[in-house]
Amino acid sequence: MTNSDPDFDKKLTSLRDEIDEIDSDLVKLLQRRLAVTSKVGQLKSGVGRPIYDAKREASLFAKRRQQASDAGLSPDLIEDVLRRLMRDSYVSQDASGYRCVNPECKKVVVVGGKGQLGSVFVDLFQRSSYQVAIIEQNDWPNSEAILADASLVIVAVPIRLTTMVINHLNNLPNECILADLTSIKESPLFEMKKVHAGPVVGLHPMFGPDVTGLIKQTIISCEGRNPEQYQWLIEQFEVWGAKIYPVQAHEHDEAMSMVQVMRHFSTIAYGYHLMSEGADIENLVAMSSPIYRLELIMVGRLFAQDPTLYADIIFANKDNVSMMKRFAYRFLELLEDVSLDDKDAFVDMFNNVSGWFGDYAGDFLEESKSMLLKANELKKH
Repeated sequence: MTNSDPDFDKKLTSLRDEIDEIDSDLVKLLQRRLAVTSKVGQLKSGVGRPIYDAKREASLFAKRRQQASDAGLSPDLIEDVLRRLMRDSYVSQDASGYRCVNPECKKVVVVGGKGQLGSVFVDLFQRSSYQVAIIEQNDWPNSEAILADASLVIVAVPIRLTTMVINHLNNLPNECILADLTSIKESPLFEMKKVHAGPVVGLHPMFGPDVTGLIKQTIISCEGRNPEQYQWLIEQFEVWGAKIYPVQAHEHDEAMSMVQVMRHFSTIAYGYHLMSEGADIENLVAMSSPIYRLELIMVGRLFAQDPTLYADIIFANKDNVSMMKRFAYRFLELLEDVSLDDKDAFVDMFNNVSGWFGDYAGDFLEESKSMLLKANELKKH
């Protein structure tokens, strides 16, 4: 079919040129915005203000959404663009140095500081002008000298090594803070308080070693001993942009059995099942809906990482076995409803769970929409 307008190509070229000009102007505006946000980061870092300001961000979204609506544009589109811009802005602001909350700190020692997670904290402390030392396996003969003037010692080793390492830290200075970064908290806290009479705190960073900074990242804090003496450390995390979530150690471990252990185990089992069934992953990806693609992304992401890390988490607490068996039982219970063609029982269960989620179900539905759009946009053709 041919176009009846002989000037079609000329008009199309003219419109495309106009779009190119607008896009070029957008790039220049974004460059200008990035330069300003970098200055904001430097200003905040100089006085110890956190980079992330939740109230400012919420206010900005509300204003720009209203402006978009008044202009006949999609408020969701504008918010999506702004969120992407702000993520880049936080990265640029995070590249600057940070105020040192405790200039009186003599030395920070990170045991396992060359590891993936340990190196993240080594970098952050160094950028805040702390004196930082690292202890790795070959450094233990010199550990006494390294630890002699430490104000903070952080244990950042795999879970299976944590107790052994803590037991080597039985001669720290009295005022030194002893902390760990493991994903279980009761056992390490018990061991740390046993070997050290000074301030103790259990920490669980809820992020992986691939983070570029702590802005909007959560660190769980479990009180051990003398919290007033390690308060400066919590404040330093906040200056770096982290959100601190305080909780009792036993509550943490109970929650992690579901948030981490059960999810990791079920995801691993699902990946193992796909492999054992001989599934064609290329076809699964090609034919997947956005939601299933997102599920495959989460499964594949796990298997791209260190298996020892997940084995340590799952095997760390034998009490988790009972919980995972209960999960398996409920899986079989629902499968029995399907086997018996009992749709009413299945629907009743579904409605009960929906009621348990309450308003969160609707909130999660809305939140997932943008994630599904992103998954669909990344789909390879």
